[in-house]
Amino acid sequence: MSKKLKKYLPQTTAGLVRYYEEEISNIKLHPVYIIGGAITLMIIIILLHHYLYAPLY
Repeated sequence: MSKKLKKYLPQTTAGLVRYYEEEISNIKLHPVYIIGGAITLMIIIILLHHYLYAPLY
């Protein structure tokens, strides 16, 4: 009789469970290096654009 009265409720987390052990990476970079690399790449692109597409007078 107890099996018939048992009700199953929906899972409240709805698939939002996080598994931190799966997100471990061997590559660890300090955010300063990421920002520095992005700025360096922007400067290189701007200089290349300026010198490659500059009008020749």
